[in-house]
Amino acid sequence: MAALTTPKVHMGTLTGGEGRELYATNPVILLPMGSHEDQGPHAPMGDYLLAEKIAELAAIRATNNGVRTVVAPVVPFGGIDFFGPMPGGIALSQGLMTNVVREMVENLYRHNLTRLIVINGHGGNVGPIGQVAREMYLKHKRVIPSLYLWRIAYGIIPQVVGAEKGKLSSGHGADPLTSIGLHLFPDMIRKDMIPGAKPLKKDPILDLPFASLGVATFEGAPIDVPHEYDEVYNLGVGTGDPTMCSAENGEKLTERLVDLTAKFAAHFAART
Repeated sequence: MAALTTPKVHMGTLTGGEGRELYATNPVILLPMGSHEDQGPHAPMGDYLLAEKIAELAAIRATNNGVRTVVAPVVPFGGIDFFGPMPGGIALSQGLMTNVVREMVENLYRHNLTRLIVINGHGGNVGPIGQVAREMYLKHKRVIPSLYLWRIAYGIIPQVVGAEKGKLSSGHGADPLTSIGLHLFPDMIRKDMIPGAKPLKKDPILDLPFASLGVATFEGAPIDVPHEYDEVYNLGVGTGDPTMCSAENGEKLTERLVDLTAKFAAHFAART
């Protein structure tokens, strides 16, 4: 059996002639989005690299399985949320991010490229993606599904490492991003800077324990509060323990995410 060749999947690498020929077939287009923020002292700030790579691997797999799929240029800056205090971080306002997503979609729709799937790697992008998806559905009766990678991965982690270990390793600055980073970009992870787990800090004004970003607790009830991440996390790390992350777990998580995305691309293409 002949070995599969690696198809050209990044839209930015297609020539004009290749693009005219391919886009006439209305391929599935994955729109990767991420952020440029603190992921812990050991991990690259650009988590968009992970979203882009997973989209690339999924596009290759889907294409080799008979569903031509390509990857749009990644949006590296996330919608602003809690991470403004990080030096070097870059985020876009929610309104501007909404316009960026809207303009990308309208540019593609203009040329009847209508099979779009967002591959999202940042919580601050969820609102803008959802707003544009609803607008496009009401205006064009077309669905733009979004796969929020890390939300999906949190559900997969217990299957990979077990429920108890998954509970300890999951969180910002830990799993899933650190394990996936150790697998996909091992040279970018500073293993010598991986910190141990620490409890979340207390609300400095209300003197209440934090449950997560933007949420403190009072007598067991969740209370929404506006604090930024450095008032809650320790060195950018939330409740998870990064020392429990591994390239082996990252490989399993990546495989699950790539396989799911490729299969969904096929399902989406068949329905649209």
